[in-house]
Amino acid sequence: MQVKARHILVQTLNEAVEVHNKLQEGQDFSQLAAKVSKCPSGRNGGDLGFFQRGQMVQAFEDATYNLDVGGTSSPIQTQFGYHIIQRTG
Repeated sequence: MQVKARHILVQTLNEAVEVHNKLQEGQDFSQLAAKVSKCPSGRNGGDLGFFQRGQMVQAFEDATYNLDVGGTSSPIQTQFGYHIIQRTG
């Protein structure tokens, strides 16, 4: 089974909490990703396209698969930093 997601990557937990709060206040995910994400996908609103199990680091993958379509995660830490993930498909 494949999922589709986008994410915002930041370096610190404080940044991740700030981003998460802005999303909870209604800021647009894609625009925020383009503005603050440290991942090259930020240029595309954080879009990572479709992926399946085994393609992403475990914590990221587990968080994405546990979200409902349209759901947004709390900050998730990986070796790359802190992610806010939104499952889009």
